[in-house]
Amino acid sequence: MRQHGTTQANTGRRTPTGSEPEPGRSFVIAVTLLAAVFMVTAGAWALLAPGAFADAAGFARHTHFVHDAGAFQVGIGVTLLLGVAWRDGLALVLAGLLVANSIHTINHAVDLDLGGHGWDSWGLAALSLVTAVALVVRLRQLGWVVGEVGTAATPALAPFVRQKTVLLTSYRRDGRPVGTPVSIAVDGDRAVFRSFEKAWKTRRIRANPRVELAPSTARGTPTGLAVQATARRLEGAESWDAARLLARKQPLLQGLLVPLAHRLGRAKTGRTVHFELTPLGQEAVVDPHPVRPPAPSRPEPA
Repeated sequence: MRQHGTTQANTGRRTPTGSEPEPGRSFVIAVTLLAAVFMVTAGAWALLAPGAFADAAGFARHTHFVHDAGAFQVGIGVTLLLGVAWRDGLALVLAGLLVANSIHTINHAVDLDLGGHGWDSWGLAALSLVTAVALVVRLRQLGWVVGEVGTAATPALAPFVRQKTVLLTSYRRDGRPVGTPVSIAVDGDRAVFRSFEKAWKTRRIRANPRVELAPSTARGTPTGLAVQATARRLEGAESWDAARLLARKQPLLQGLLVPLAHRLGRAKTGRTVHFELTPLGQEAVVDPHPVRPPAPSRPEPA
């Protein structure tokens, strides 16, 4: 029986339950997006046409203060937009502060002839720089994964919960290993990834579902122990559920950029396919030493 996200039928296939919508989720997202669009639009208006904005709002025309109001409105709007996808509160507020304060810094430099001090923009620029550094540090702590992550119901998958990229090793018919970096999402006692219909790894897995996965850099250099697993191609609702898990974990990459690339290249690479990875029990971790990468292969789409 599945520990999280799906249930197992007698046929051995898993019926996804994690794809069921959360009550009220669509309403909350819709309100958040509408508020974000309003704040960004109002902020841009205040920045680009401060006089017209002040007249419409019924306030005295003070260019710099209207500019500052626009900066903070844009910052709030960006924070709302990121809040739809980002799940870490600290990274979220740092990103919002960085946007608002950076625009605020520009305002002080542009409006210096209207008042203020020459050092104001320098002090604000220093704050933006420190905030940017803190944001990068926080993102590194998160493994550059800002979206929603699942939980691991088996120790073999625990290291992959926040892992952005893994090296997936599949095997040719003659047994030679071929490694490809891919993005995965963990969901209970399984993980999922996507590929192309015509990708070589899809063909290798069709012939031999036995694979290994190891934490890696974006280029596929292993950074941890490899885990043996079996891969199963998903269809229908299971495939949609896998796509949702990937998109929630990496909203920009797997929610927008990769699906767009797949769609644009469909004529050449075939349709998008999703796979489920199931570790082979407690003996899944196969190497007590640092993992050596498999033989080089020509680049393949992830």
